[in-house]
Amino acid sequence: MGSNNTGSNDTGSADMVRDIEAFLYNDAELLDRWQLKEWFGQFTPDCHYYVPTTDRPDGDPEQDLYFVRDDWFLLSQRVDALLDGTAWAESPHSTTHRMISNVRVRELGDDEYEVKANILIHRSRAARLDAYPAFLTLVLQRSAEGGFLIRERRGVLAMEELRPHGRLSILL
Repeated sequence: MGSNNTGSNDTGSADMVRDIEAFLYNDAELLDRWQLKEWFGQFTPDCHYYVPTTDRPDGDPEQDLYFVRDDWFLLSQRVDALLDGTAWAESPHSTTHRMISNVRVRELGDDEYEVKANILIHRSRAARLDAYPAFLTLVLQRSAEGGFLIRERRGVLAMEELRPHGRLSILL
Protein backbone atom coordinates (compact mmCIF):
# COMPACT_ATOMS: atom_id res chain seq x y z
CA MET A 1 0.00 0.00 0.00
CA GLY A 2 1.29 3.43 -0.82
CA SER A 3 1.29 6.70 1.03
CA ASN A 4 -1.72 8.96 0.60
CA ASN A 5 -1.80 12.70 1.28
CA THR A 6 -5.50 12.71 2.15
CA GLY A 7 -4.99 10.53 5.20
CA SER A 8 -8.15 8.58 4.33
CA ASN A 9 -6.53 5.36 3.06
CA ASP A 10 -4.37 2.79 4.75
CA THR A 11 -0.66 3.38 4.46
CA GLY A 12 0.51 0.46 6.57
CA SER A 13 1.72 -2.77 4.98
CA ALA A 14 -0.69 -5.70 4.86
CA ASP A 15 1.36 -7.42 7.60
CA MET A 16 1.23 -4.28 9.76
CA VAL A 17 -2.54 -4.00 9.34
CA ARG A 18 -2.95 -7.67 10.35
CA ASP A 19 -0.72 -7.13 13.41
CA ILE A 20 -2.77 -4.10 14.43
CA GLU A 21 -6.05 -5.95 13.87
CA ALA A 22 -4.74 -8.75 16.12
CA PHE A 23 -3.87 -6.09 18.73
CA LEU A 24 -7.43 -4.67 18.52
CA TYR A 25 -8.99 -8.13 18.88
CA ASN A 26 -6.84 -8.84 21.94
CA ASP A 27 -7.72 -5.41 23.36
CA ALA A 28 -11.44 -6.22 22.96
CA GLU A 29 -10.99 -9.64 24.54
CA LEU A 30 -9.21 -8.18 27.58
CA LEU A 31 -12.08 -5.73 28.10
CA ASP A 32 -14.80 -8.35 27.54
CA ARG A 33 -13.09 -10.77 29.95
CA TRP A 34 -12.74 -7.97 32.52
CA GLN A 35 -8.94 -8.28 32.52
CA LEU A 36 -8.61 -4.57 33.15
CA LYS A 37 -5.13 -4.62 34.71
CA GLU A 38 -3.76 -6.38 31.63
CA TRP A 39 -5.71 -3.98 29.39
CA PHE A 40 -4.32 -0.97 31.26
CA GLY A 41 -0.82 -2.43 30.86
CA GLN A 42 -1.11 -1.65 27.12
CA PHE A 43 -0.97 2.12 27.73
CA THR A 44 2.09 4.39 27.68
CA PRO A 45 2.78 6.54 30.77
CA ASP A 46 1.94 9.69 28.74
CA CYS A 47 -1.36 8.26 27.45
CA HIS A 48 -4.75 9.91 27.10
CA TYR A 49 -8.17 8.27 26.99
CA TYR A 50 -11.03 10.39 25.64
CA VAL A 51 -14.77 9.92 25.25
CA PRO A 52 -16.44 13.16 24.09
CA THR A 53 -20.10 13.90 24.81
CA THR A 54 -22.64 12.97 22.18
CA ASP A 55 -23.46 16.62 21.37
CA ARG A 56 -19.79 17.55 20.67
CA PRO A 57 -18.13 14.45 19.18
CA ASP A 58 -15.39 16.59 17.61
CA GLY A 59 -14.97 18.78 20.68
CA ASP A 60 -11.63 19.90 22.06
CA PRO A 61 -10.78 18.07 25.31
CA GLU A 62 -9.12 21.23 26.62
CA GLN A 63 -12.26 23.36 26.15
CA ASP A 64 -15.34 21.12 25.91
CA LEU A 65 -17.08 18.81 28.33
CA TYR A 66 -16.16 15.13 27.91
CA PHE A 67 -17.62 11.98 29.43
CA VAL A 68 -14.04 10.78 29.94
CA ARG A 69 -10.83 12.79 29.74
CA ASP A 70 -8.22 10.67 31.49
CA ASP A 71 -4.45 10.73 31.58
CA TRP A 72 -2.45 7.72 32.80
CA PHE A 73 -3.11 8.45 36.50
CA LEU A 74 -6.86 9.01 36.12
CA LEU A 75 -7.22 5.95 33.91
CA SER A 76 -5.38 3.86 36.51
CA GLN A 77 -7.83 5.15 39.15
CA ARG A 78 -10.80 4.31 36.89
CA VAL A 79 -9.51 0.75 36.37
CA ASP A 80 -8.91 0.30 40.12
CA ALA A 81 -12.43 1.54 40.94
CA LEU A 82 -13.96 -0.82 38.37
CA LEU A 83 -12.01 -3.76 39.76
CA ASP A 84 -12.49 -3.11 43.48
CA GLY A 85 -16.24 -2.47 43.23
CA THR A 86 -16.17 1.21 44.21
CA ALA A 87 -17.49 2.13 40.76
CA TRP A 88 -21.01 1.24 41.91
CA ALA A 89 -22.49 1.50 38.40
CA GLU A 90 -20.42 -1.56 37.46
CA SER A 91 -20.69 -3.60 40.64
CA PRO A 92 -21.27 -6.36 39.75
CA HIS A 93 -19.79 -5.65 36.35
CA SER A 94 -21.63 -5.86 33.05
CA THR A 95 -21.12 -8.59 30.52
CA THR A 96 -19.89 -7.10 27.25
CA HIS A 97 -19.24 -8.33 23.74
CA ARG A 98 -17.24 -6.15 21.34
CA MET A 99 -17.26 -6.37 17.57
CA ILE A 100 -14.62 -4.51 15.55
CA SER A 101 -14.80 -3.65 11.86
CA ASN A 102 -13.49 -1.33 9.14
CA VAL A 103 -9.96 -1.10 10.55
CA ARG A 104 -7.79 1.53 8.86
CA VAL A 105 -4.12 2.22 9.61
CA ARG A 106 -2.02 5.27 8.83
CA GLU A 107 1.69 5.46 9.60
CA LEU A 108 2.60 8.60 11.54
CA GLY A 109 6.37 8.00 11.58
CA ASP A 110 8.70 7.20 14.48
CA ASP A 111 7.02 3.79 14.92
CA GLU A 112 3.61 5.38 15.58
CA TYR A 113 0.34 4.54 13.84
CA GLU A 114 -3.09 6.09 13.79
CA VAL A 115 -5.72 3.36 13.83
CA LYS A 116 -9.40 3.93 13.14
CA ALA A 117 -12.10 1.31 13.53
CA ASN A 118 -15.80 0.94 14.07
CA ILE A 119 -16.88 -0.88 17.20
CA LEU A 120 -20.16 -2.16 18.50
CA ILE A 121 -20.35 -3.06 22.17
CA HIS A 122 -23.25 -5.12 23.42
CA ARG A 123 -23.66 -4.68 27.16
CA SER A 124 -25.79 -6.96 29.31
CA ARG A 125 -26.63 -5.86 32.84
CA ALA A 126 -29.61 -6.29 35.15
CA ALA A 127 -31.60 -8.30 32.57
CA ARG A 128 -31.16 -5.56 29.98
CA LEU A 129 -29.21 -5.52 26.72
CA ASP A 130 -27.84 -2.21 25.40
CA ALA A 131 -25.81 -1.48 22.29
CA TYR A 132 -23.08 1.16 22.09
CA PRO A 133 -21.94 1.84 18.52
CA ALA A 134 -18.79 3.94 18.38
CA PHE A 135 -15.85 5.11 16.31
CA LEU A 136 -12.51 4.21 17.85
CA THR A 137 -9.30 6.09 17.09
CA LEU A 138 -6.02 4.97 18.61
CA VAL A 139 -2.49 6.26 18.38
CA LEU A 140 -0.30 3.19 18.78
CA GLN A 141 3.41 3.18 19.46
CA ARG A 142 5.61 0.21 18.65
CA SER A 143 6.93 -1.27 21.90
CA ALA A 144 10.52 -2.40 22.45
CA GLU A 145 9.25 -6.00 22.44
CA GLY A 146 7.72 -5.55 18.98
CA GLY A 147 4.08 -5.23 20.04
CA PHE A 148 2.09 -2.04 20.44
CA LEU A 149 1.26 0.38 23.25
CA ILE A 150 -1.64 2.84 23.31
CA ARG A 151 -0.60 6.49 23.49
CA GLU A 152 -4.09 7.82 22.82
CA ARG A 153 -7.52 6.20 22.76
CA ARG A 154 -10.60 8.12 21.64
CA GLY A 155 -14.02 6.49 21.60
CA VAL A 156 -16.74 8.58 19.94
CA LEU A 157 -20.23 7.25 20.51
CA ALA A 158 -22.27 7.01 17.30
CA MET A 159 -25.51 7.95 19.04
CA GLU A 160 -27.30 11.24 19.64
CA GLU A 161 -27.72 10.67 23.37
CA LEU A 162 -27.17 8.03 26.03
CA ARG A 163 -30.86 7.31 26.45
CA PRO A 164 -32.18 4.74 27.05
CA HIS A 165 -28.83 3.68 28.51
CA GLY A 166 -28.70 6.65 30.88
CA ARG A 167 -25.00 6.47 31.70
CA LEU A 168 -21.68 5.36 30.35
CA SER A 169 -20.06 3.06 32.90
CA ILE A 170 -18.13 0.72 30.59
CA LEU A 171 -14.80 1.32 28.88
CA LEU A 172 -14.98 2.01 25.15
